[in-house]
Amino acid sequence: MAETRARPLSPHLGIWRWGPAMTVSILHRITGGALTVAGLAVLTWWLLALSDGSDAYADFAKLAAHPLGLVVLVGLTWAFFQHLLSGLRHLVMDTGENLEIQRNKGSAVLTIVAALLLTAALWAYILGVGR
Repeated sequence: MAETRARPLSPHLGIWRWGPAMTVSILHRITGGALTVAGLAVLTWWLLALSDGSDAYADFAKLAAHPLGLVVLVGLTWAFFQHLLSGLRHLVMDTGENLEIQRNKGSAVLTIVAALLLTAALWAYILGVGR
């Protein structure tokens, strides 16, 4: 009778060392889901409020201007920029560029930093910071 060997385990999150590329990849999936579920819900609510008249739109605007509403909107803005920049990063990688470890890590970090800066800049503009 043949001896039974234990099969090797598939790589799992507990085996791999976390790095910028892994973080951006996971964030890409999370932001895609958040934009699909929460982003579509907020967009639909906004369009329905817009089509329902001034009272419905005033209710939407009041809730959107509430601190929790602003947190949701800022979060969706960051998710949009993070997902967009991560997608562009992958588009560049599909051409064969940025596959070297250091350039890959650098582009992953740049994706995260740029998404945060773009979100901050857009919301500073929206809220009129410095006017």
